[in-house]
Amino acid sequence: MLTKLIAVLIVLSFATTTAFADQTLEVSTNQNEIKALDSVMIVGKITGVSEYKPVRLSVMAPDGAIVYKPFVPIGDNGEFKRVLQPTLPSFMAGTYTITVSHEDTKMTAMTQFTVIGQEIPRNSVQVAPGMGQPSSGIAAQEQERSSIVQTGITMTADAIEGSDTINITGNTNSRGTDVTLVVSSPTGNVVTVAQVTPGPTGNFDVEIKVGGAMWKEDGMYTITANQGRASEYQNSIEVEIKEGVVVPEFGAIATLVLMVSVFAVVILSARTKLGIMPKY
Repeated sequence: MLTKLIAVLIVLSFATTTAFADQTLEVSTNQNEIKALDSVMIVGKITGVSEYKPVRLSVMAPDGAIVYKPFVPIGDNGEFKRVLQPTLPSFMAGTYTITVSHEDTKMTAMTQFTVIGQEIPRNSVQVAPGMGQPSSGIAAQEQERSSIVQTGITMTADAIEGSDTINITGNTNSRGTDVTLVVSSPTGNVVTVAQVTPGPTGNFDVEIKVGGAMWKEDGMYTITANQGRASEYQNSIEVEIKEGVVVPEFGAIATLVLMVSVFAVVILSARTKLGIMPKY
């Protein structure tokens, strides 16, 4: 009896040690150096923990302030992703430090990215004649952001109501580099990433599958197209998802029309039955 008890304790001890030994945590960014108005993607992988519990990101600015501290869900194979948008009005120049942790382990992982200065001075922007001078650095940054969005890439999303597929078609002025599409959930979590090579005329198309654990949130999903080393070309569109399928832009109107049609059929059926009833 004592021998069996010792054997069980040894097995349990070995299993516990193995579980802790299998714990790994790694994190990195898609770019080591970005501009002050660029976004940056954080990617990582964790093993040996409860995957239904999210990881915690802590983003420290060059001045030591914590600017972001989001929870990020763990996806397939322990992978997690998150796109960081610039803080308002922009990222501070310097080195940002990202720390990742999880409540099931004492391990942490760190990575860094560097923000370089803007090509256009914040308090001086050249404008077209008759347009007027921006009154502040924030206005200058907004003008630069608008120029990035309005030039370079155009795209549209096409989907059928209730479909689990979104077809993205677009065009870009630059055909030398691939276009990266990042799909973000209503809360900002990265759902999926796709990459496509533009054709000879700059046209591109991508099919994005909807459904699964990463699409469980209802609301507007943002599809952002980036092209160039520092996302010189950028554009975004939104698609509404409900219960894991696409909701078209005029979904509410279509539903109302359907309800009115059904009601009319019911009324017509009732009148037809009354008209053919025999008279006594």
